[in-house]
Amino acid sequence: MILDDLILRFDKALRTLTVPAQSVRPVPGDNVEEMELSEADTRLSTALIRVNHSGEICAQALYEGQALTARNASVQQALQKAATEETEHLAWTERRIEELGGRKSLLNPLWYGGSFALGALAGLLGDKWNLGFLAETERQVERHLERHLQRLPQEDYRSRAILEQMKSDEARHATTAISQGAAELPQPLKLAMQLASRLMTKTAFWL
Repeated sequence: MILDDLILRFDKALRTLTVPAQSVRPVPGDNVEEMELSEADTRLSTALIRVNHSGEICAQALYEGQALTARNASVQQALQKAATEETEHLAWTERRIEELGGRKSLLNPLWYGGSFALGALAGLLGDKWNLGFLAETERQVERHLERHLQRLPQEDYRSRAILEQMKSDEARHATTAISQGAAELPQPLKLAMQLASRLMTKTAFWL
């Protein structure tokens, strides 16, 4: 059973890293006119969306790792539901990168592997800590998206619509985790998560 689960998770990893993601919901901003951006603004938007795409790669891996070691069926279901919406975020950011003429992070396989290991460890600690890890991750991502919304070029309405919807979804995921009994993580662990996030975001901005 465990071997079967690992095979399925490995297959999911390959598909996440190599196959374009699909979205059930319409892409936010699809009906918004594409404004002409300067070369500098295009580079900035591309870099910011690339960072968020890498963040969604991490989210996929994190939830897969957490679901693998979660002990409660309702916790597994909550993680899978969040992962489904994160797949849509992955599709939206991937498409936007293409529209801007950019590329995805070269280090996405590294982000995936590290996040999967963190997620599996969180699951092993028990369901309340697993949910606590999910809630804190989503809260940090929400704050990160707010900073990116402030940095986006003013006329990049299509990217803005995507990030605003992602921010709304992340806040809902955190609320769901808390309602299911998420434990509040110790401050040192929150700080460690913030430092790891900063490393990823700063690196993915350029690579």
